[in-house]
Amino acid sequence: MNDPVRDWLRQLLASELGHRQGDQMIQAAIVGRGWPAMQPFGPREVVAVLQDMYAALRPQLGEARADKWVESATQAFADFMQSGPATAPTPEGSTQEPVRPAVPWGRRAHDLPLLLARVHFETAQRSLDAVRVTPELSGLERAAGWDLQAAQAELRRWEAEDRLSNLRAEHARVEMAEQVRSARAQEQLLDLTVRELEDDLKTVRAPLLGDVPGGSIHPLRMQLSHNRLMLTQTRSFLEVFAPLVDEHGADAMPEIPAFDLSARLQAVNVQRHPNVLRARHALNYAEWQAGAQGQADPRMREAQAGLARAEAEAQQVVQDTLNTARQHYDLFRELQGRFTDLERRVNQLRQFAADPLTYARAQFEAQQVRGALRLHSHRLVEALGLLDALGSGDAGSADVLPVELL
Repeated sequence: MNDPVRDWLRQLLASELGHRQGDQMIQAAIVGRGWPAMQPFGPREVVAVLQDMYAALRPQLGEARADKWVESATQAFADFMQSGPATAPTPEGSTQEPVRPAVPWGRRAHDLPLLLARVHFETAQRSLDAVRVTPELSGLERAAGWDLQAAQAELRRWEAEDRLSNLRAEHARVEMAEQVRSARAQEQLLDLTVRELEDDLKTVRAPLLGDVPGGSIHPLRMQLSHNRLMLTQTRSFLEVFAPLVDEHGADAMPEIPAFDLSARLQAVNVQRHPNVLRARHALNYAEWQAGAQGQADPRMREAQAGLARAEAEAQQVVQDTLNTARQHYDLFRELQGRFTDLERRVNQLRQFAADPLTYARAQFEAQQVRGALRLHSHRLVEALGLLDALGSGDAGSADVLPVELL
């Protein structure tokens, strides 16, 4: 496949990681984001791989050196793209705008919604300041104030979404490591099951002269074929995904932070939801436009209906998120007791030297329950983070998520 961008990216990563690890990082980006395997690479794919590379380099080299590496890689990519095939020559006398240099990279410089939210907040702040010093615009001060609060809430929302995105990405890595561990336990169980079925088949076949569909040997063959197929599939899964994950990421036991859902719900102020603040700003602006007409103006009635709709939608989101958190909490507690019993049984089997197949079956069951515990723990933490992002927090505070969720 002729893909010069992917070849360039492979050489760039190989200079830092080596060819094998560089190819693995590219393959992990393709698998993790669901891209077609043979899709040619473009700027979007390069940026995504560089993000993964930055996440890998930051713990090893520190933020400063990792930022420097990504910045130099971005500049090198810009140079590479400019060195591609030249376009058709332009007619004489026409001017062509020169290619702009690459934007210096920061850790979140690629996060356009967050950047726009910051610009909107600064613009709203300047607009309010301008209204306050202009007597002719004094009637707009209330609407400009609400506009500022809405822009501020929107900024907090995108900052919270940024943190939640990082949290979800970390959760996905740990869950993938848990799946690989579960697959290893399943491989061991299937391998022992296949061996036992092969021994049983030999034992049953010895006194028999032939194999008939209704005989005792036929079900054994079916079970053996089924378990061999599952073993092949499990080993294929491990061959592809095991090199892409760090299984030590799943060493820590799944846990949930201490919290009180009632207190969390009381802390959420629906009136501070960005959509509600934006609707209230629209109502105040319509009130200023209506002037003496007041409630008789159709714009006032439309704005009031929009505010009521935004409040109802925000309240529904809060309630749905609360129900999700409660559901995952209940399932986590239920599975936690079951996992404790399974872990105790595994220890007893190890202590009394149980047969390998029984021990492998108990170990696989415990690993599956542990993986389910991990999922419910992560979904609960994400739901709590979303609750805290839905309009809670003091004005001007960017710390939307509590410390225990970061």
